Amino acid sequence: MPSFAEAWAAAARPRDGETVSPELKPLLHDTYTLVLTNPKNLSALKQSLQVLLEYLAGPGRTNANCWAVDLFFMNSDNWESDWGEQGLPDEFADIFAIMGGALHDTVCTPHVAENFDSVPEQILAQVNRLDITG
Repeated sequence: MPSFAEAWAAAARPRDGETVSPELKPLLHDTYTLVLTNPKNLSALKQSLQVLLEYLAGPGRTNANCWAVDLFFMNSDNWESDWGEQGLPDEFADIFAIMGGALHDTVCTPHVAENFDSVPEQILAQVNRLDITG
């Protein structure tokens, strides 16, 4: 059965000789767990995304890390259950779709990522605007 370990292994591959930071794994694991948990705790999920994106916007801003997060959310084949089928509010699903889009361009071709609102700071701004009171 697919699991976080399989999803992580599929996404956490070196890029141009650069390895994925070990600090990234627990951040993705927290988000993964919250996406799959029922009932949904949108407050905790929002906070988990904020921590992940703050890391990518700061000390974790590497090509390998941005690629790993992009691939993690782009290809949910290795997830226990597709994140897109978890009944998340559209605003959260949109964030995951963006993270699995052009985030990988953040370091090497930032103008491309910026054009698609996909650099960590832009995605973090969207996360910060999520209304979880609804």
